[in-house]
Amino acid sequence: MLFAKNKLFKKTRAFFGNYKQLGIVLVAALASLILSLTGNSGWAHILISATALISILPLGWGMIEDLRSGKYGLDLLAITAIVVSVLMKEYWAGMIIVLMLTGGEALEDFAEKRAKTELTSLLNQKPKKAHLIKGNKTLDVAVSLVAVGSKIVIYPGEVVPVDCIILEGNSSFDESSLTGESLPITKDINDQLLSGSINIEGAITARALHTAADSQYEQIIKLVKSASSANSPFVRLADRYSIPFTAVSFIIAGAAWAISGESIRFLEVLVVATPCPLLIGAPIALISGMSRAAKHGIIIKTGAAMERLAVIKTVAFDKTGTLTRGQPVVKDVKVYADYSRSDILIAAAALEQSSTHVLAKAIVQAALDAGSKLKKAKQVKELSGRGLSGRLDGKSILVGRLSLLEDQNVEIPKKLSSQLPKQTATFVAINQKLAGIIMFYDELRPESSGMLAKLRALGIHHTLMVTGDNEATANSIAKELGITDVTANCLPVDKLRAIEKVTHKPVAFVGDGVNDAPVLTASDVGIALGARGSTAASESADVVIMLDDISKVATAVEVSKRTLFIAKQSILMGIFISVGLMGIFATGKFKPVYGASIQELVDITVIINALRAHGSWKKKPRLVAKQQLTV
Repeated sequence: MLFAKNKLFKKTRAFFGNYKQLGIVLVAALASLILSLTGNSGWAHILISATALISILPLGWGMIEDLRSGKYGLDLLAITAIVVSVLMKEYWAGMIIVLMLTGGEALEDFAEKRAKTELTSLLNQKPKKAHLIKGNKTLDVAVSLVAVGSKIVIYPGEVVPVDCIILEGNSSFDESSLTGESLPITKDINDQLLSGSINIEGAITARALHTAADSQYEQIIKLVKSASSANSPFVRLADRYSIPFTAVSFIIAGAAWAISGESIRFLEVLVVATPCPLLIGAPIALISGMSRAAKHGIIIKTGAAMERLAVIKTVAFDKTGTLTRGQPVVKDVKVYADYSRSDILIAAAALEQSSTHVLAKAIVQAALDAGSKLKKAKQVKELSGRGLSGRLDGKSILVGRLSLLEDQNVEIPKKLSSQLPKQTATFVAINQKLAGIIMFYDELRPESSGMLAKLRALGIHHTLMVTGDNEATANSIAKELGITDVTANCLPVDKLRAIEKVTHKPVAFVGDGVNDAPVLTASDVGIALGARGSTAASESADVVIMLDDISKVATAVEVSKRTLFIAKQSILMGIFISVGLMGIFATGKFKPVYGASIQELVDITVIINALRAHGSWKKKPRLVAKQQLTV
């Protein structure tokens, strides 16, 4: 609307502030009225003229800047109306217009204010220290001092400081913040570790492959910064109507002057052509829609974000923690010999119940869900971070990876290699024989399917899953949910590329992890699940869903579509009424001050209509999807 980016404008606004400026104009108007009523009309006119001209000073500089760049529109129309009012000594008409403009600016400031500090959390979470091996000593140093080739130690529960390769030991690592994979990844000697992943089990010795500046976590930060600076601006709603509205207004005003020969006709038309319906209609509708969304636990940070969300054609989703719960559960148990599913779960849970590992928790929960009574194993030992051993009811029990069972000389069926599960699995041996395999999967959120169905009802037929998980798992989930496209095995940079390749734009991306921060910033609309997601994701997103409920994605789109419809409706309503008034006032039968006053009634009409975006509605999603208003 009436924004300019020059220094004088910023200094003037910084001194007054939009709300203070509106207050000053109101005080000046009241003082002028008192002066007029007490017989001091001359002083009243001077005060009005000074207030009007000072108020439009920053607006004038903004107009000059726009003209230099080849733009013109609402500011030109408003300035002309105010200046001509003062020159033709129609002071009160000018004051009324100034009141409308300052009120509109204050309202827009409220609508467009952003309340986020991107990257703050991401920067705070990055690794800061490392345990550097120097000879026979281990020194704690700043992560920036770790050089390529340096040896470091990473203890359980610590964040991997730099990209490195394991030299000694093995452990499971949580890479969910980097790849989105919720299940722990087992790493052995010569396996590579990504900075930012978390060591879950045993201590390991590793050799640095990159410095901290070149490691994976730092790359995520750089991607967010790059995506933020490359994000193209979105044209504000009112700006699309400004040029034709301005041109029509000047044509009618000029024609009225030329035909009648009376210059006052020019002003009489312009006072009812002031662009307040355009200035006020959209912000109030957007504020109302944002308030409506907040009642659903959805924070839409800006009006521009709501505008973009209303017209998206593709929604892309992260998988882990977004479409799924992000927590592994037991999917199936394959049994061998004469054992039952219950036997396997009871044996495994007996050893795992004292462990904090996410797979251990899933096994214990599966045993409880099956109605089994947990037993307590004896002589439970952890074996090199690869599993557990113990005794239960006089039998030896092994629970862990296949390599653990092989090292313990467990009897393995010959055909097992061709039957190994593709998903994460835990092997259980009883008395040195393979007794069962427990398989895990990341459970779908129960509301995911309904949310996608609602998006289709709202007219969004293109959906994409972008995940760091393996292709087989991703395709299986996509097929179950009816997602049209899948891109798997993604690192953060791969997610950015996947979004860039989307042909049906604008595109919204929904995610919850640190690894989603770059793509949330780069997409047309970034939607973060803030209830369980990382702070970095919420900071980078345009929309934050505060509840742990993926169905709110469809609600956000629905609210945005209705809000944009009402905003357009309000603007067009104001334009059509203003054009009609221009025709009436071009006759010269009404004074300019009457036109300015009537224009206030137009504003009230527009405001009342725009406020409907805040109220409830009982329309089905498909009806909202069909609401399109174009000119």
